[in-house]
Amino acid sequence: MSSSVSTPPPNPPVVETPQINPVISAAELIPRPEYPRPQFVRSEWLNLNGYWGFRVDDQNIGLEQRWFNGPEFPGRILVPFSMESPLSGIGDRSFHPCVWYHRHFRVPEHWSGQRILLNFGAVDYRATVWVNGVVVASHEGGHTPFHCEITGEVKQGENTLVVRAEDPPEDRYIPRGKQHWEAEAVGIFYARTTGIWQTVWLEPVPTHYLESVRITPRIDGSVSFAAKVRPSGESLFINVTVFRNGRAVASGMGLADGPRASAGIQIAEPKLWSPDRPNLYDVHIELHGPHGRIDAVDSYFGFRSIGTQDGKVLLNGDPIYLKTVLDQGYWPESNLTPPSDEAIQFDILRTKEMGFNGVRKHQKAEDPRFLYWADKLGLMVSAEMANAYLFSPQAVARMTREWIEVVNRDYNHPSIVIWVPVNESWGVPNLREVQQQAHLKALYYLTKSLDDTRLVIDNDGWEHTDATDLFAIHDYTRTGEELYRRFQAISRDSVPLPLYGKLYLAPGSRYNGTPLFLSEFGGIGYIPAEQAATMPANAWGYSGVEPTAEAALSRIRGLYEAIARIPQIAGICYTQLYDVEQEVNGLMTYDRRMKFDPKAIREINSLLI
Repeated sequence: MSSSVSTPPPNPPVVETPQINPVISAAELIPRPEYPRPQFVRSEWLNLNGYWGFRVDDQNIGLEQRWFNGPEFPGRILVPFSMESPLSGIGDRSFHPCVWYHRHFRVPEHWSGQRILLNFGAVDYRATVWVNGVVVASHEGGHTPFHCEITGEVKQGENTLVVRAEDPPEDRYIPRGKQHWEAEAVGIFYARTTGIWQTVWLEPVPTHYLESVRITPRIDGSVSFAAKVRPSGESLFINVTVFRNGRAVASGMGLADGPRASAGIQIAEPKLWSPDRPNLYDVHIELHGPHGRIDAVDSYFGFRSIGTQDGKVLLNGDPIYLKTVLDQGYWPESNLTPPSDEAIQFDILRTKEMGFNGVRKHQKAEDPRFLYWADKLGLMVSAEMANAYLFSPQAVARMTREWIEVVNRDYNHPSIVIWVPVNESWGVPNLREVQQQAHLKALYYLTKSLDDTRLVIDNDGWEHTDATDLFAIHDYTRTGEELYRRFQAISRDSVPLPLYGKLYLAPGSRYNGTPLFLSEFGGIGYIPAEQAATMPANAWGYSGVEPTAEAALSRIRGLYEAIARIPQIAGICYTQLYDVEQEVNGLMTYDRRMKFDPKAIREINSLLI
């Protein structure tokens, strides 16, 4: 287990045995060895994580000097960890707007005759990829995957793979989330992530293959499958078989129409997914042609509905109180990259142990393995885009393109119940401007056009338009008494007064009566005595730092007791699950040690029903 996890998780689940590819020496270090795309699994693959050659290009001369054809680079880096993180072996947090990667690989001989796909989980921010000196891919967007076919470029024996990553550290028109654009981390902003930060892998596919499958279950037991086939061909069809606990329970097929194929099945008496009962169904999807099976992938899904009615949130048609906690997806030795699959499970199990039923993944499109474990272990997720900070037509294009990729990547995960394209007007800092307000509304309607199965918050915490499914409010009032005084008079026709000089309604908008979601509150800092000597000088909490655990816990309880007296609030998100760098609002320390008895936090959470 990673050093970020100081104690074993309670009642740990059975962890899948990672696939060990025979062409890689067992002695070679391969971090993050598990299959990286759990919603679309192929049996054959080759993990390219490990040590790569590495070189910074601060003068931006690599293209002119043709580094993609040059000698091996002098440095080395442990992929998939960014150069800013200690686990990368570098740990350099200074500005380096352009970096290069280099490694050799061999294609397994038994893949001969098949197409070869090269996959990247995420490269921040712009990537250009060469295989044996030939450009094979380029991609813009630091949080989303991309792939390319390299069949024509690979050869028998040793091949060379080079990646150039460009990430301008001071560009505030790029969707960057909590990555700071200044040299030092400060306030709510943290270390940057430059270059490759998720798994890189190869996989073989046949001439015609499945590129993606979109799965839409409804709680009446119907499930639709929409597959993309590449390239299109004659007489192709898909066949899907659904399994429950290893037993086939339904199957269906559908003919391909050009590059698309769809199928539908019906499950009798479906077992619904919820945090208490995270029921999942496995599915095996095959592509067939005139002469039989061509390709196959494995996936899974869960039956789950989410909606609102009469000021409440409904899960599977029944009211549920959203008891969520802010989870920023950072680790001290690996920044945005989870250090291990076990570390992901630890965070989820700790979250549930403390009585939370969900997390708000904040300013980060999370690693798909986190969403996989949220699906399996039962944790609702509010999924949020990493935002830019300033507005321009170019920022609109960047945000829109990457957000579409995020929604499409994560559509199949039942744990995601809320989409959040924008947080606190980041990227739309002046909603008095018609153009910026139009962009905010457009993101809401764009998200709904891509996915009608989830709630969408237009602008989490600040100026809402009338296009939002939850009225999300951020409020760091210090005490329960103050919080109750601020909220006791709210009704379906009014909203509380804002803090920080920000309005809760965009100019020209009216409150649309959606449920109130206190999606940030608390922020109560506490530094355990054993951590005090290692805290940065700029350590802080949203509403102060308490001297003892008892004092911090008393304030937390006071806030919860006040919220329990305000029936108009349908859910909360406590800030936050763990400390991040200088921000010490966590229920755990940055290295995941509990500050409080988990049972005490669980008992406090039980006040909200």
